[in-house]
Amino acid sequence: MLIINSFFILYINNHPMQENLPLDTIIEFIDCTIWQQDHLVLTGVNFKVDKGEFVYLVGRVGSGKTSLIKTLNAQIPVINGDAIVAGYNLAKIKNREVPFLRRKLGIVFQDFQLLTDRSVNDNLEFVLKATGWKNKKEMDTRIGEVLEKVGLGLKGYKMPHQLSGGEQQRVVIGRSLLNDPAVILADEPTGNLDPETSEGIIKLLMDISKTGRAVIVATHNYTLLKKFSARTLKCEGGKLLEVRDEEEMELLQ
Repeated sequence: MLIINSFFILYINNHPMQENLPLDTIIEFIDCTIWQQDHLVLTGVNFKVDKGEFVYLVGRVGSGKTSLIKTLNAQIPVINGDAIVAGYNLAKIKNREVPFLRRKLGIVFQDFQLLTDRSVNDNLEFVLKATGWKNKKEMDTRIGEVLEKVGLGLKGYKMPHQLSGGEQQRVVIGRSLLNDPAVILADEPTGNLDPETSEGIIKLLMDISKTGRAVIVATHNYTLLKKFSARTLKCEGGKLLEVRDEEEMELLQ
């Protein structure tokens, strides 16, 4: 019995406990309050996102979009309520569990955040090594897979400065897919891109959602939002609201 109990304790220490959601739900916030340091950002936050769902997150600058993205990524703590993301309750998550959560999340930044002193392949290999990959052949295979998915299968040898802005953002999306995440969080992914390139990025992210991943895109590009319609959440007046019809969509700007 002692041996069994010891094994159980060892297993728990190395496998953080997760909380269950309904099968199709990957994110659920229940009566949450979100603070940015001592500034109250959002109250009474209630929403859920299912696997394979594409969701826009909109709102004016300072309305709470980025704070909500950072909360989903466990950069900002949940003070009140329950927030379950990929099986982890963010109101109860321990520091040692955060890396396990983040391996289930893919992050797409507006400003790319690529390492400028190394090639695309080396940028992606750096991420794989940092998240525990060791086998060179397996890493090369995975890098090839994600670059193919984002339409850059022949550009892994290039340096970031040799790529267009749209291509760099595709690399970032590929990077976000490396560890096969359950959720993609994209914070203004088209903010530095021209309209035509922006459309390609949104189409790519929508295609990724069809593979079963939940994709949340924070954006202020209402032209894209109307052209490629999807479920939309709005940060306004310290609340997170659902945009429910076309008339309400017209008033967003």
